[in-house]
Amino acid sequence: MIEILSRTIKDGRVVSLIHKYLNAGVMYEDHYEETHEGVPQGGPLSPLLGNILLNELDRELESRGHKFVRYADDMVILCKSRRSAHRTMKSIVSFIEEKLFLTVNRDKSQVAYVKDVKFLGYTFYRNRGEGRLRIHPKSMEKMKAKIKKLTSRSNGWGNERRKEALSQYIKGWVQYFKLADMQKLLIKTDAWYRRRLRMVIWKQWKRIKTKVANLIKLGINKYKAYEWANTRKGYWHIANSFILSRTITDQRLRLAGYVFLSDYYKAVRVEY
Repeated sequence: MIEILSRTIKDGRVVSLIHKYLNAGVMYEDHYEETHEGVPQGGPLSPLLGNILLNELDRELESRGHKFVRYADDMVILCKSRRSAHRTMKSIVSFIEEKLFLTVNRDKSQVAYVKDVKFLGYTFYRNRGEGRLRIHPKSMEKMKAKIKKLTSRSNGWGNERRKEALSQYIKGWVQYFKLADMQKLLIKTDAWYRRRLRMVIWKQWKRIKTKVANLIKLGINKYKAYEWANTRKGYWHIANSFILSRTITDQRLRLAGYVFLSDYYKAVRVEY
């Protein structure tokens, strides 16, 4: 690392300061520990020095004529055949470990068809000979788990706090994945998401008297309102019933300030 830095940084004081950081050690709980390699994970120097070191790998790949993409320590190298991919994997791992003195994570490194590759939460597919982006199933699972947590029936949040948290998360998530082709997937996910919102609202009404009053206010006749307000069916079951889809409609949820994934995706979608 110091050798690489010394090639471009002419001010020896800067190189010396970085050298001292690398050998500074760390505090673990209440005692000091020496560091013989690497930098503390999460420290400000870690991503900077990582990129400087891996820039040597970029140059090596360019000199070999490989097509590749790298983000921090995540990399995809594109080859024309499985055989050439295995050969490239072997030689590049050798370069990383013997020349850069880094350790390659064998569990996360693999040779695979492009459709089976996960990169920064995305995966890939071909359509009419053109490469396209999809969202990886694991990314969808994480997103749904987060929305499930934000729409929990027992977190004690008020509507405004819940709307704000959902809006921030959904907008940030869609902005990150807006390059993916996922309109149909988000429409399906929105149906599940709205059901969770209806479940939360139904629970908030709590008392039978409140449920009756709100259902009547939203256009349900008195007889049906009493019938559904006294039902013993569970919250999740009721959230999928026609009685709530007719009263707590998609449009009313939008007007209340809830942001839907497919709506925001349409607004920020980037064609490429």
